[in-house]
Amino acid sequence: MNDNKHWFLKGLKHGVPIAAGYFAVSFALGFTAGNAGLTVFQATLASLLCNASAGEYAGFTVIASKAGYVTMAVITAIVNARYLLMSAALSQKLPEDTKLPHRLLVGFWITDEIFGASVMVPGKLNPFYNYGLAICSLSFWALGTGSGVIVGNIVPPDIVSALGVLLYGMFLAIIIPPARKNVIVRILVFFSMAASFICSKMPVISGLSDGTRIIILTVAISGAAAVLFPIKNRENSKIKKSLNKKSKDDSGEEEETEPSFSKAEMKEAKNA
Repeated sequence: MNDNKHWFLKGLKHGVPIAAGYFAVSFALGFTAGNAGLTVFQATLASLLCNASAGEYAGFTVIASKAGYVTMAVITAIVNARYLLMSAALSQKLPEDTKLPHRLLVGFWITDEIFGASVMVPGKLNPFYNYGLAICSLSFWALGTGSGVIVGNIVPPDIVSALGVLLYGMFLAIIIPPARKNVIVRILVFFSMAASFICSKMPVISGLSDGTRIIILTVAISGAAAVLFPIKNRENSKIKKSLNKKSKDDSGEEEETEPSFSKAEMKEAKNA
C-alpha cells in the first residue's frame, strides 16, 4: 500500500509539466469544439474520454461537418491507432501479476507524453505511477478544453479566430521535429498538404465530407509511404550486431586456445 502511494505521488509530481502543456493546447482545442456546436459540458466530457489532441480535433471536425457516426469512428480509430502499439508495449513493462482492470486502465490513459514518462521508469512499472500522471495531466487537459469553449463564447468572433491559430501551432510542434530529422517525412508532409488542397477542389472528392476525405488521404498516403519507405527495425539490427559480436568473441576465444608464439621465439626456434 505504501509503495503504491509513493508511486502515485511521484506520478502526480511528474505530471505537473505535462499538465501545463496540455492546458495550453486543449485551450485552443476548446475553440474548435465551440465552433462545432459543443457545450462546455460536452467538450469537457469529450476530453475526459478521448485523451488525444489529434483524435479530438478530427472528431470535432467530423461533428462540424455533420458527418455520420461511422465516419467519426473510423477516422478516430485511424488517428489514434498508434495507441494500440503503445499500450501493447507498456503492458510488457507491467509486473506479471498485474490484474486485468489495472492493465485496462493503464491502456485507457495512454498519451504520447504519459507513455514517454512511463517507459523511462527503471525496472517494472507500478500502475499507480500512471494513475498519478493521468489524473494530474488529463484533468488539466479537460479543464483547458472547457475553458476554451467558455472564452470562445464570450470574446468576439475575430479574437476567437485569431486565437484559433494556437491549434495550428500545436500541429506544427508535432510535425516539425520529425520532419527536420527525416527528409522523407518532410516530403510527405508537403505532399499531404498539397493532396488535401487538390482534393478539396476536385469535382467528385470535394463533395465528400471533410472526415471522409481525411480518412481516404490518411490511409492512401500512409499506406504508400509504408510500402515505399519502410522503417528499418532497429531492434533487429541491434540483435544482429550483438550476435555477430558474440560470434567474433567466440572465435577469438577458440583462437586463443591454440598455441601462439612471438617473432623472437620463432627466430630462436629456427636458429636452434
